[in-house]
Amino acid sequence: MSDMALSTPRPAPKRRSHGSKRTLRIVQVVCVLIIALVMISPLFMLLVASLKDDRFQILADMGSFKAFWVSDPTLNNFVEVGGMSGDLAFGRYLMNSLIILFVTVSSGLVINSMAGFVLAWGRVPGKVVILALVIALYVIPQESIIMPLLIMVSRAGMTDTFTAQILPWVASPLYIFLFYQFFAQLPKELYEAAEMDGASPFRIYRSIFMPLSLPAMATTSILMGIESWNQYLWPVLVTQTAYARPIAVAIGTFFGQDSIFWDRAMAASVLMMLPILAFYIVFQRWFVSSFIGTAVKG
Repeated sequence: MSDMALSTPRPAPKRRSHGSKRTLRIVQVVCVLIIALVMISPLFMLLVASLKDDRFQILADMGSFKAFWVSDPTLNNFVEVGGMSGDLAFGRYLMNSLIILFVTVSSGLVINSMAGFVLAWGRVPGKVVILALVIALYVIPQESIIMPLLIMVSRAGMTDTFTAQILPWVASPLYIFLFYQFFAQLPKELYEAAEMDGASPFRIYRSIFMPLSLPAMATTSILMGIESWNQYLWPVLVTQTAYARPIAVAIGTFFGQDSIFWDRAMAASVLMMLPILAFYIVFQRWFVSSFIGTAVKG
């Protein structure tokens, strides 16, 4: 009986444990909310500023909470910068960026996946050396090859064209290695069974391996799309007119030496942000699953 009496009052630690778990959960939620506010607040401030019609008021409100509030919202800034012609033809610049994004990503998926497939399953002499060179090329900074690349593009007569902004960045060591790593993890029996059925390597790549590589394709699409969309230095060097100029370069025209048009710059920045945000939302499910799968396998 004495042993039973001593063992009865033990539920108390469970209540303390439950309370500590609840406190920990509250702390985690608060931390997540703080991080989310820090990340979202610049975007919200950008959206609010784009709805203000006075560029001097935007600059005056930057140092206070007024930057997150607009009393008289207007869409005049978007109307001014959303045209397809004239000095503020940001509709045209946005269309240029969308063309560059679509062609770069679609052609990059084909070329990089083909190269990764060949390195993983092709019978290529010196395949290990080629793979090592691909990895070595990735560590070379992009800025170090800008000037030689600019000379090549200029001598080829491709300046101020879409081709000059697409062709140099279609193939990338990073995305070739990403596809190589994904294809190399697929079962060897899958390739051998298709080969025994008489399928050619291209047929195996197109009909079997590509449908299985949706996570890798989504990851590559997002990374390549963001990289292409945010290009600034290269388009500045190869474009001189509005014919092929992307929106990232065009926004820089608002920041002159004499004055800065904050209202129009904010509206143009919102226009620039929306397509790539929608692009990420479409592919985010495969993007997240690809990283989770990589982490689990690693």
